Amino acid sequence: MMPIPRLLRSLLLCLTLFAPAPVPARTPPPPAMPSATPAPPTPLLWKVSGPRGALYLLGSFHLLKPDDYPLAHEVDAAYAASPRLLFELSPQDVESPQLGAQMLQAAQRQDGKRLQDDLDAATWQRLRRYAAGHGLPLEQMGGFEPWFVGLSISIAEMKAQGLQADAGLDRHFMDMAAQAGKTAEGLETAQAQIAMLDGMQPVEQKQMLIEALDDAEQGAAQTQRLYVAWRRGDERRLWQDMGMEMKRDYPRLYQRINVDRNQAWVPRLEQRLRDGQGDTLVVVGALHLLGPDGVVEALRARGYKVERICAGCRASPAPRSR
Repeated sequence: MMPIPRLLRSLLLCLTLFAPAPVPARTPPPPAMPSATPAPPTPLLWKVSGPRGALYLLGSFHLLKPDDYPLAHEVDAAYAASPRLLFELSPQDVESPQLGAQMLQAAQRQDGKRLQDDLDAATWQRLRRYAAGHGLPLEQMGGFEPWFVGLSISIAEMKAQGLQADAGLDRHFMDMAAQAGKTAEGLETAQAQIAMLDGMQPVEQKQMLIEALDDAEQGAAQTQRLYVAWRRGDERRLWQDMGMEMKRDYPRLYQRINVDRNQAWVPRLEQRLRDGQGDTLVVVGALHLLGPDGVVEALRARGYKVERICAGCRASPAPRSR
């Protein structure tokens, strides 16, 4: 069987909104048996040196497990050195009580159609089986766009595996910054991220829903693979499995959701390197840092010194697409 393009996995490492999205309730998994404390995740961390300051670029996984902490000492050192933090979304946006309602409003259909009208018979039957087995209110969900239903399934499955938004890397550093009184800002708004999801083409939305069902039926094996690659700091695997496939199979979406946003962020990041106001820790979805279109390569191309900070990593160049 030809592998299905992993659109959903790519979006997972592009958008902070994957973490706080409203999802249907699920029965929590049974408590895991006690095990040895795992080693800290190998960080996707780069230092960019500028004329009057430095950036620490940290690739995030938006939902994590409590035992993914403590982090590697390199990450703690980068945080300690940075009086300022930047995220995709500001803490105010992420913590806004209106965020869930804004997503629901954007996801509601305005064309008079129902979800079933967008899906072929086989996919609709798969969705019905999933809904019956997992408590998904399908009648209520029928009034939403496919992207929202796929997102809801994906997040519910991740939470069933023990991955938590409150333990995500973004939330971790937002909380630390608040406690320490450090400045924390966003590179874009929640409304902009919602508009990107809601602006997906119909074929992209359907694929997102199909992939969510695929992953759920396979015991979330694809999500686990992504999580393990992130824990290992495996930039090559993450780029090949997500960025390259998304760029090849969904070039318009890749341009809109990854390249355009990276290009919009770079001038703001350069300003931080020149303003003399101290170093900045930048925490964004990992895919934004990877590959030839990533922020790391964009800043390197502008002449800044860029180095990966990772005591346990092999010195190898980041992969490039052809």
